[in-house]
Formats: sequence, C-alpha cells, structure tokens
Amino acid sequence: MKKIAILGSTGSIGTQTLDIVREQKDIEVVAFAAGSNITLLEQQVREFSPKLVCVFKEEAAEALKIKIADTDTKVVSGMEGLIDVAVHPESEILVTAIVGMMGIRPTVAAIQAGKKIALANKETLVTAGHIIIPLAKEYHVPILPVDSEHSAIFQSLQGNVGNRIEKILLTASGGPFRGKSTADLAGMKVEDALKHPNWLMGRKITIDSSTLVNKGLEVMEAKWLFGVELDQIEVVVHPQSVIHSAVQYEDGAVIAQLGTPDMRLPIQYALYYPERRKMSGKRLDLFELGSLTFERPDTKTFKGLALAYDAMRKGGSQPTVFNAANERAVAMFLEKKIGFWNIPEIIEASMEHVDFRENPSLEKILSTEQEVYEYIESRWKT
Repeated sequence: MKKIAILGSTGSIGTQTLDIVREQKDIEVVAFAAGSNITLLEQQVREFSPKLVCVFKEEAAEALKIKIADTDTKVVSGMEGLIDVAVHPESEILVTAIVGMMGIRPTVAAIQAGKKIALANKETLVTAGHIIIPLAKEYHVPILPVDSEHSAIFQSLQGNVGNRIEKILLTASGGPFRGKSTADLAGMKVEDALKHPNWLMGRKITIDSSTLVNKGLEVMEAKWLFGVELDQIEVVVHPQSVIHSAVQYEDGAVIAQLGTPDMRLPIQYALYYPERRKMSGKRLDLFELGSLTFERPDTKTFKGLALAYDAMRKGGSQPTVFNAANERAVAMFLEKKIGFWNIPEIIEASMEHVDFRENPSLEKILSTEQEVYEYIESRWKT
C-alpha cells in the first residue's frame, strides 16, 4: 500500500488525486491539508480516514474539529499544520497542490524529511528554485512534475539519460482569449476569462492561462526542473491541447507526449513513476482530431509571458516580484476590483519599483512578497 499526503486536497489537483486513489485502491492518504472548505474536507475525512488534516485558517479548523469529533482524525492549522502534513512520518510522497507561495516552507520540510515530491505548486520553483533544486539533490529526493506540460517533458526524457537537450517545446492552449487584440481584451470580464476552451482547472490558474502568465511561470519552472537555459525553452501555442509538450534533442529528433486534456494522467504518472497504471477515461483518437495546429505566442498583446522571461533573465528576487504581483492582481480581478488589462500593468509596475535582491534566502523571498503586496496596496487602493 502506497502512502501519500496532499497539500490542497479540496482544489482541482487535490480532488483529482483523490479520484486516482478511489480508482487504484492501493494508495492510502495519511494526511491532507486545505484552506477553508470544511464542508468538502469533512466529506474527504469521512471517506479516506486520514490520521491528520490541516485547515489553514484557524477558525475553520476549530469548526472542522466539531464536525468530525466522532472520528480519529487529528485537526491542526496554520503554517505549522501544513508542515506537519508535509512531513507526516507514514507518508512516502507529498502531493503539493496548494496555490501560492505558502507551499514553499512545507516543500522544504518534506524534502528534508526525505519525502518524494509530486509537484503541482509552480510558485515553489518560480520563487525558490535556487534553494529547492540543490536541496533536493542534497537529500536525494526526486521532484516529480504534476503539471501536464512538465510531466510531458519528463516523460519525453525517459530513456535519454546523457543525451543533450537542444530545445524544450513548451505547449500552450492560448487560453480563452487566443487571437484577441488589445482592444478586445479591454472589456473582458471575469466570467469571460474563466471559460477555458480545453482544461478544467481552478479559478486562479484559469485566469493565469488567459493572460499567458501561467505559461511564463511554467517557463521558469521548466528551467529549474530540467536544468536548461531560458533560450532553450520555446513556447508553442497549440490550441487543441493534444501535444502536452516535447523535447528536441541535438540530433534533431523531437519526442513528444500526447494525450487527451486530463490532469489525472500526469498526477497518476507522478504517483506511480516509473510504472504506468491502467486509467479510465477517453482515449486520444487521431482520426477524430484530423489535424493539429501551432502558432507563435502573441507577446505584444499578452505581455505576461514576455514579463516572465524578463524576470527570469534578471533572476534574484525578480521572479518572486513577478509571481507575487500576479497573485495579488488576479485576486483583485476575481473580486472585480480591477480590469483584465490591469493584471500585466500591475506586474510590470511592481517589477520596476520593488527593491531587487541578488540571491534571496527563503526569508528574503517571503519579505519581498510582502513588499510587493504593500506596493500594490499603496498604488491601487482596494
């Protein structure tokens, strides 16, 4: 019986991980954590009987304690609670699926405790890749990508140890606004941005897809995961979301991973790597598809991707500024406090005004995040 812990059990990746647990029947979830959705958490506790559950918000944790008082599950809260879940002594694998930079500390703790990391939290490597990757090597801990694109790259690398990567082809659907002009985007509302053409994802990542910021974050993540330079990562808009990404080797051969847009596949691959397990669901039918198309990304209209490359080239604390500014801007957009076009504007202004740090420690990364929030609050009153 494989034993796992999940950070973010009530989110999109978390619930799909639990779908795999139900189907495979040889995984035990010993601990999980979520933000404040105690209604769903109670259902999950009663179904999976974890030994430990963390609700980040203390008031929600107290409410959950009352609801599940008849069970043997212990309830904790806050950052300490997240870390307790991450390092649970019985778990072998930590699925990190919480959104935002709060995933960094638990991931560090899990690596130091020798847990395999099934990584779905982009911010961990975007802001702290220079800390996480050397730490994982020091503790001989594998980081198994859960993002569909990074999983596709990882799968395309299998059997090619020692062969030089010439280029990573990182695919993007283009999001709901592909082909739109700057003028078109000015009037886009939250409801429009949440209509992703292919993928069923959480609200924040769906907005990130619409701005192409998500692809920028994935470029940063790929650089750290696969040890390549920025100019070796090429973003390719592929509207059908069938080729999830590809690797071009120095002999010109391109190896890609194809499949239907189903996040369960990369999650399951990370949980059972290197084994492949049978999985239910629709299979890819190339005859039904008929054709696959590709485009260059429009970085003039969708500045988020270009800004991500700028942040990564500068390095230091700049990726943290990029990420934190986007997190706050997306939250403001979802609350309908700003317009869609304000998102890249806020990111760019933050990158210009927040102090730069050359090689930030974890503490400096977190303090930079707060500086970004304070800057945005001072300029865009909410």
